[in-house]
Amino acid sequence: MPAIARLSLDNFRNHRDALIEAGEGFVLLSGPNGAGKTNVLEAVSLLTPGRGLRQVPIGEMARSDGPGGFAVAARLNGDIEIGTGTTPETPDRRQVRINGAAASVNSLAERLAVLWLTPAMDRLFTESAGGRRRFLDRLTLALEPGHAHHAARYEAAMRSRNKLLGESIDADPDWLAALEAQMAEHGAALGRSRLQTVAALTEAMAGKDDDDFPQAALALEGWDGDDLAAALRSNRARDGAAGRTTEGPHRQDLAVTHIGKSTRGGAGGAFAKVDQPAARSSTGEQKALLLGLVLAHAELVAERRGAPPILLLDEVAAHLDPGRRAALFDRLEGRGQVWMTATEASLFDAIGASATRFHVEAGTILPA
Repeated sequence: MPAIARLSLDNFRNHRDALIEAGEGFVLLSGPNGAGKTNVLEAVSLLTPGRGLRQVPIGEMARSDGPGGFAVAARLNGDIEIGTGTTPETPDRRQVRINGAAASVNSLAERLAVLWLTPAMDRLFTESAGGRRRFLDRLTLALEPGHAHHAARYEAAMRSRNKLLGESIDADPDWLAALEAQMAEHGAALGRSRLQTVAALTEAMAGKDDDDFPQAALALEGWDGDDLAAALRSNRARDGAAGRTTEGPHRQDLAVTHIGKSTRGGAGGAFAKVDQPAARSSTGEQKALLLGLVLAHAELVAERRGAPPILLLDEVAAHLDPGRRAALFDRLEGRGQVWMTATEASLFDAIGASATRFHVEAGTILPA
């Protein structure tokens, strides 16, 4: 998978017209809060399927005092041109072009694999299952580009089924059965892909002794892959009353365990290694676990797809102690393209001179 050689933004967020010529390693963005650093990372995240790292509607991304649409375009090394955006006439409809031709959003997954960490994800292990499921799907998509297709088809069939059940208790049973068959087909593919990702990541992290980024074990909880069509058929009355589908892969959760956490037994007792749910670990440990997962995943993608994913790390360096920050930079060096933001450029001092550095302020991006 190629890296981004050139990124251009047109009326995206607070950037009227911005251009970044990026190297293949670290791309470092520094500047004050509110300058538009995270907006750049969000633009990169839109070069893959989904709603980007902020998970907001596409209609909210155009510059507030602009013409009404926006464009994000990139030239990948290998001379592939990809882009996405909206028009003033259809501000809520996302369009994609690859090498000048119209393409589907899901086809972007075949060109780039992108994964991100943001400050909002620091609460990933303690908040709703939905956030963890989206995180797992992003990991899975980087390994299996077809995952986006199955997710889109499953969601579309589920929306139609919910609408049909909500309109009448005597909904056409043949129509419902057809929708449920689609959900069962694509839901089974979703479950298989997620399970394979969980198993591969757990295996990749097994036995690693890294004090900076502790080992984690993953498990998939919730729907277990049983006959979904039969479950949907038997749940029609319940789902109609609830106004939603109550069983299926959209209810799964990612469980993460901190393996070998050091803990002291009793008052003044000796230290011991125990396995502990990530949600019960300290904030710093959760951050380290999350980083460890992302690093292991990047190595797994590089092995499976022949090149590492693009990593977007928003304000990660500022929340790490100097030792762990240096360890992170060492792990990332030479492992593909990594876009990082920080309010202070000095946080990147330990990164070598080969990095591409930019200063961002008030929507303006200049080489640093």
